[in-house]
Amino acid sequence: MSAHEQFAEDLALYALNALEGDDRSRLERHLASCAECRLELEQLRGDGALLALSTTGPRPPARARQRLLDAIAKESAAHVRTAPRTTPQRGSAWGWLGWAATAAVLVVATLLWKDNSALKQALASANQQGAQELRELQDLRRVTAPILSPDAQVVTVVAVKTPPQPGGKAFYLRNRGSLVFLATNMPPLPPNKAYELWLIPTEGAPIAAGVFKPDAHGRGSVINPPLPAGTQAKTFAITVENEAGSATPTSPVLMVGAGE
Repeated sequence: MSAHEQFAEDLALYALNALEGDDRSRLERHLASCAECRLELEQLRGDGALLALSTTGPRPPARARQRLLDAIAKESAAHVRTAPRTTPQRGSAWGWLGWAATAAVLVVATLLWKDNSALKQALASANQQGAQELRELQDLRRVTAPILSPDAQVVTVVAVKTPPQPGGKAFYLRNRGSLVFLATNMPPLPPNKAYELWLIPTEGAPIAAGVFKPDAHGRGSVINPPLPAGTQAKTFAITVENEAGSATPTSPVLMVGAGE
Protein backbone atom coordinates (compact mmCIF):
# COMPACT_ATOMS: atom_id res chain seq x y z
CA MET A 1 0.00 0.00 0.00
CA SER A 2 1.40 3.41 -0.99
CA ALA A 3 1.57 6.36 1.39
CA HIS A 4 -1.27 8.07 -0.53
CA GLU A 5 -3.52 5.00 -0.23
CA GLN A 6 -2.70 4.77 3.46
CA PHE A 7 -4.02 8.31 4.03
CA ALA A 8 -7.03 8.06 1.67
CA GLU A 9 -9.69 7.50 4.34
CA ASP A 10 -8.08 10.05 6.65
CA LEU A 11 -8.33 12.63 3.83
CA ALA A 12 -12.04 11.94 3.44
CA LEU A 13 -12.67 12.31 7.19
CA TYR A 14 -10.42 15.37 7.39
CA ALA A 15 -12.41 17.01 4.57
CA LEU A 16 -15.53 16.66 6.77
CA ASN A 17 -13.65 17.86 9.90
CA ALA A 18 -14.29 14.43 11.43
CA LEU A 19 -10.69 13.30 11.98
CA GLU A 20 -9.32 13.72 15.50
CA GLY A 21 -6.45 12.83 17.76
CA ASP A 22 -3.19 11.29 16.58
CA ASP A 23 -4.67 10.44 13.17
CA ARG A 24 -5.36 14.09 12.52
CA SER A 25 -1.89 15.17 13.65
CA ARG A 26 -0.22 12.46 11.54
CA LEU A 27 -2.22 13.46 8.45
CA GLU A 28 -1.48 17.16 8.89
CA ARG A 29 2.26 16.37 9.06
CA HIS A 30 1.91 14.35 5.86
CA LEU A 31 -0.06 17.12 4.12
CA ALA A 32 2.69 19.60 4.90
CA SER A 33 5.07 17.64 2.65
CA CYS A 34 2.72 16.02 0.10
CA ALA A 35 1.31 18.23 -2.65
CA GLU A 36 -0.61 15.32 -4.19
CA CYS A 37 -2.57 14.65 -0.99
CA ARG A 38 -3.24 18.39 -0.53
CA LEU A 39 -4.74 18.49 -4.02
CA GLU A 40 -6.88 15.42 -3.28
CA LEU A 41 -8.08 17.06 -0.05
CA GLU A 42 -9.22 20.20 -1.89
CA GLN A 43 -10.99 18.06 -4.50
CA LEU A 44 -12.86 16.13 -1.79
CA ARG A 45 -13.90 19.38 -0.09
CA GLY A 46 -15.10 20.81 -3.39
CA ASP A 47 -17.00 17.63 -4.25
CA GLY A 48 -18.79 17.61 -0.90
CA ALA A 49 -19.85 21.24 -1.31
CA LEU A 50 -21.07 20.69 -4.86
CA LEU A 51 -23.02 17.60 -3.85
CA ALA A 52 -24.70 19.41 -0.95
CA LEU A 53 -25.61 22.44 -3.08
CA SER A 54 -26.87 20.48 -6.05
CA THR A 55 -30.48 20.45 -4.77
CA THR A 56 -31.18 24.16 -5.35
CA GLY A 57 -28.23 25.69 -7.15
CA PRO A 58 -26.72 25.01 -10.57
CA ARG A 59 -26.15 21.30 -11.22
CA PRO A 60 -22.51 20.37 -10.46
CA PRO A 61 -20.40 18.70 -13.13
CA ALA A 62 -21.01 14.95 -13.40
CA ARG A 63 -17.31 14.34 -12.87
CA ALA A 64 -17.47 15.95 -9.40
CA ARG A 65 -20.20 13.61 -8.19
CA GLN A 66 -18.53 10.60 -9.82
CA ARG A 67 -15.14 11.41 -8.27
CA LEU A 68 -16.75 11.66 -4.84
CA LEU A 69 -18.63 8.38 -5.28
CA ASP A 70 -15.45 6.71 -6.58
CA ALA A 71 -13.61 7.85 -3.44
CA ILE A 72 -16.35 6.34 -1.25
CA ALA A 73 -16.33 3.08 -3.19
CA LYS A 74 -12.53 2.90 -3.16
CA GLU A 75 -12.34 3.41 0.59
CA SER A 76 -15.11 0.88 1.24
CA ALA A 77 -13.41 -1.76 -0.92
CA ALA A 78 -10.00 -1.11 0.65
CA HIS A 79 -11.36 -1.64 4.14
CA VAL A 80 -13.19 -4.80 3.15
CA ARG A 81 -9.85 -6.25 1.96
CA THR A 82 -7.69 -5.09 4.85
CA ALA A 83 -9.74 -4.57 8.03
CA PRO A 84 -10.12 -7.55 10.41
CA ARG A 85 -13.69 -8.81 10.65
CA THR A 86 -13.69 -8.86 14.45
CA THR A 87 -12.24 -5.43 15.34
CA PRO A 88 -12.75 -1.95 13.85
CA GLN A 89 -9.63 -0.38 12.26
CA ARG A 90 -7.68 1.90 14.67
CA GLY A 91 -10.62 1.86 17.07
CA SER A 92 -12.31 4.57 14.94
CA ALA A 93 -15.94 5.23 15.85
CA TRP A 94 -16.69 5.87 12.15
CA GLY A 95 -15.69 2.38 10.91
CA TRP A 96 -15.26 1.68 7.22
CA LEU A 97 -18.64 3.28 6.44
CA GLY A 98 -17.63 6.57 8.13
CA TRP A 99 -17.01 8.62 5.00
CA ALA A 100 -20.05 7.36 3.12
CA ALA A 101 -22.38 7.74 6.10
CA THR A 102 -21.05 11.19 6.98
CA ALA A 103 -21.40 12.41 3.38
CA ALA A 104 -24.98 11.11 3.30
CA VAL A 105 -25.81 12.82 6.59
CA LEU A 106 -24.30 16.07 5.30
CA VAL A 107 -26.41 16.01 2.15
CA VAL A 108 -29.64 15.08 3.97
CA ALA A 109 -29.06 17.75 6.62
CA THR A 110 -28.48 20.36 3.90
CA LEU A 111 -31.68 19.32 2.12
CA LEU A 112 -33.73 19.51 5.31
CA TRP A 113 -32.26 22.90 6.27
CA LYS A 114 -32.95 24.39 2.86
CA ASP A 115 -36.49 22.95 2.72
CA ASN A 116 -37.19 24.30 6.20
CA SER A 117 -35.79 27.72 5.31
CA ALA A 118 -37.86 27.90 2.11
CA LEU A 119 -40.98 26.86 4.03
CA LYS A 120 -40.42 29.56 6.65
CA GLN A 121 -39.94 32.20 3.94
CA ALA A 122 -43.09 31.10 2.11
CA LEU A 123 -45.08 31.11 5.36
CA ALA A 124 -43.79 34.57 6.32
CA SER A 125 -44.67 35.92 2.85
CA ALA A 126 -48.16 34.40 3.02
CA ASN A 127 -48.72 35.84 6.50
CA GLN A 128 -47.57 39.28 5.37
CA GLN A 129 -49.81 39.19 2.30
CA GLY A 130 -52.76 37.98 4.38
CA ALA A 131 -52.25 40.75 6.93
CA GLN A 132 -52.11 43.36 4.15
CA GLU A 133 -55.32 42.04 2.58
CA LEU A 134 -57.03 42.03 5.99
CA ARG A 135 -56.03 45.68 6.57
CA GLU A 136 -57.37 46.65 3.13
CA LEU A 137 -60.63 44.81 3.80
CA GLN A 138 -61.00 46.52 7.17
CA ASP A 139 -60.38 49.93 5.58
CA LEU A 140 -62.98 49.19 2.91
CA ARG A 141 -65.51 48.15 5.54
CA ARG A 142 -64.91 51.37 7.50
CA VAL A 143 -65.49 53.46 4.37
CA THR A 144 -68.61 51.63 3.22
CA ALA A 145 -70.20 51.05 6.65
CA PRO A 146 -71.83 54.49 7.02
CA ILE A 147 -72.96 54.45 3.37
CA LEU A 148 -74.52 50.98 3.37
CA SER A 149 -75.85 50.75 6.91
CA PRO A 150 -79.64 51.30 7.24
CA ASP A 151 -78.95 52.96 10.61
CA ALA A 152 -76.81 55.71 9.07
CA GLN A 153 -77.98 59.29 9.29
CA VAL A 154 -77.90 60.87 5.82
CA VAL A 155 -77.56 64.66 5.66
CA THR A 156 -77.56 66.79 2.50
CA VAL A 157 -75.53 70.00 2.81
CA VAL A 158 -76.46 72.93 0.54
CA ALA A 159 -75.36 76.52 0.10
CA VAL A 160 -76.88 79.14 2.43
CA LYS A 161 -76.58 82.42 0.52
CA THR A 162 -76.00 81.35 -3.06
CA PRO A 163 -78.00 79.20 -5.48
CA PRO A 164 -77.64 75.56 -4.42
CA GLN A 165 -75.21 74.51 -7.09
CA PRO A 166 -72.56 73.48 -4.52
CA GLY A 167 -73.71 70.58 -2.43
CA GLY A 168 -72.63 67.71 -0.26
CA LYS A 169 -73.92 64.59 1.41
CA ALA A 170 -72.87 63.27 4.79
CA PHE A 171 -73.27 59.60 5.75
CA TYR A 172 -72.99 59.41 9.51
CA LEU A 173 -73.12 56.26 11.66
CA ARG A 174 -73.44 57.56 15.20
CA ASN A 175 -72.86 54.34 17.14
CA ARG A 176 -69.49 53.85 15.43
CA GLY A 177 -68.49 57.46 15.04
CA SER A 178 -68.09 56.82 11.28
CA LEU A 179 -68.55 59.63 8.77
CA VAL A 180 -68.22 59.84 4.99
CA PHE A 181 -68.82 63.25 3.41
CA LEU A 182 -68.93 63.81 -0.37
CA ALA A 183 -69.02 67.35 -1.81
CA THR A 184 -69.82 68.47 -5.39
CA ASN A 185 -69.59 71.73 -7.36
CA MET A 186 -67.50 73.42 -4.69
CA PRO A 187 -66.05 76.83 -5.69
CA PRO A 188 -62.25 77.21 -5.85
CA LEU A 189 -60.55 78.37 -2.66
CA PRO A 190 -58.13 81.23 -2.00
CA PRO A 191 -54.48 80.26 -1.41
CA ASN A 192 -53.76 78.54 1.92
CA LYS A 193 -57.43 78.00 2.61
CA ALA A 194 -59.57 74.86 2.87
CA TYR A 195 -63.16 73.93 3.48
CA GLU A 196 -63.80 72.58 6.98
CA LEU A 197 -66.71 70.31 7.83
CA TRP A 198 -68.42 70.69 11.20
CA LEU A 199 -70.66 68.29 13.09
CA ILE A 200 -73.23 70.35 14.97
CA PRO A 201 -74.40 68.20 17.92
CA THR A 202 -77.79 68.45 19.55
CA GLU A 203 -75.98 69.84 22.58
CA GLY A 204 -72.61 71.56 22.87
CA ALA A 205 -70.15 73.29 20.56
CA PRO A 206 -69.48 72.38 16.89
CA ILE A 207 -67.04 69.49 16.44
CA ALA A 208 -64.36 69.75 13.75
CA ALA A 209 -64.95 66.89 11.29
CA GLY A 210 -62.11 67.32 8.80
CA VAL A 211 -60.86 69.65 6.08
CA PHE A 212 -60.83 69.19 2.30
CA LYS A 213 -59.93 71.01 -0.89
CA PRO A 214 -61.99 70.45 -4.03
CA ASP A 215 -60.41 69.14 -7.20
CA ALA A 216 -60.64 70.81 -10.62
CA HIS A 217 -64.24 69.57 -10.95
CA GLY A 218 -65.30 70.89 -7.56
CA ARG A 219 -65.38 67.48 -5.87
CA GLY A 220 -64.07 66.86 -2.36
CA SER A 221 -64.46 64.37 0.44
CA VAL A 222 -63.86 63.67 4.12
CA ILE A 223 -63.48 59.99 5.05
CA ASN A 224 -63.80 58.80 8.65
CA PRO A 225 -62.36 61.74 10.59
CA PRO A 226 -61.71 61.16 14.31
CA LEU A 227 -65.07 61.73 16.02
CA PRO A 228 -66.38 60.80 19.46
CA ALA A 229 -68.63 57.74 19.17
CA GLY A 230 -72.26 58.16 20.07
CA THR A 231 -72.52 61.90 19.33
CA GLN A 232 -76.00 62.82 18.12
CA ALA A 233 -75.70 65.10 15.07
CA LYS A 234 -78.23 67.89 14.72
CA THR A 235 -76.76 68.99 11.40
CA PHE A 236 -73.51 69.46 9.47
CA ALA A 237 -72.02 72.74 8.25
CA ILE A 238 -69.10 74.01 6.16
CA THR A 239 -66.89 77.03 6.64
CA VAL A 240 -63.68 78.27 5.02
CA GLU A 241 -60.66 78.04 7.34
CA ASN A 242 -56.88 77.92 7.14
CA GLU A 243 -55.76 74.80 5.30
CA ALA A 244 -54.54 73.23 8.55
CA GLY A 245 -58.05 73.47 9.99
CA SER A 246 -59.44 75.21 13.05
CA ALA A 247 -60.67 74.00 16.43
CA THR A 248 -63.69 76.31 16.23
CA PRO A 249 -65.37 78.04 13.26
CA THR A 250 -63.74 81.40 12.46
CA SER A 251 -65.76 82.38 9.37
CA PRO A 252 -69.43 82.47 8.41
CA VAL A 253 -71.21 79.23 7.60
CA LEU A 254 -71.34 78.75 3.82
CA MET A 255 -73.31 75.52 3.72
CA VAL A 256 -75.52 73.75 6.19
CA GLY A 257 -77.48 70.49 6.05
CA ALA A 258 -80.47 68.90 7.68
CA GLY A 259 -80.98 65.18 8.33
CA GLU A 260 -83.08 63.14 5.91
